[in-house]
Amino acid sequence: MQTAQAHEWPDEHFMQLALAQAALAAQAGEVPVGAVVVQGGQVIATGCNAPIERHDPTAHAEVAALRAAAHLLGNYRLPGCTLYVTLEPCAMCSGAMLHARLKRVVFGAPDPKTGAAGSVINLFDQPQLNHQTALQGGVLAVESAALLKSFFSQRRDEKKAQALQRNV
Repeated sequence: MQTAQAHEWPDEHFMQLALAQAALAAQAGEVPVGAVVVQGGQVIATGCNAPIERHDPTAHAEVAALRAAAHLLGNYRLPGCTLYVTLEPCAMCSGAMLHARLKRVVFGAPDPKTGAAGSVINLFDQPQLNHQTALQGGVLAVESAALLKSFFSQRRDEKKAQALQRNV
């Protein structure tokens, strides 16, 4: 990727990259969630959902991207970094983001069932915490939600087809 200053790329640009990661997850049969970590206007790490493939409930896109960024930087803290993710993070991922001391988290679609960035609870809005991470939701939310809806619709259709074949 070309070098750029942080102000040259809007949030939508990096969310498009996260959407590309989500598409990779979908191709692998995983729930299509993708994430990228950006520092100084450059993508330094990416991640896509892989809990099924890895048999690991923590293998969320955000965790994969955080691990890769921390490894690259040689530090478990990621100050000055922004994480872009296509779906509102869950409590586990939100906690990891807060522990990583990210500067910002930007997400696409809200998650009304498990979202921990405002939908169910907002872990980022807890004044008792010793670190505050800025939060921005709704960036390319329509595109992010469409990818998820398409994935789950296809999955339901496949299950119906399997059930019909068993009954034949």
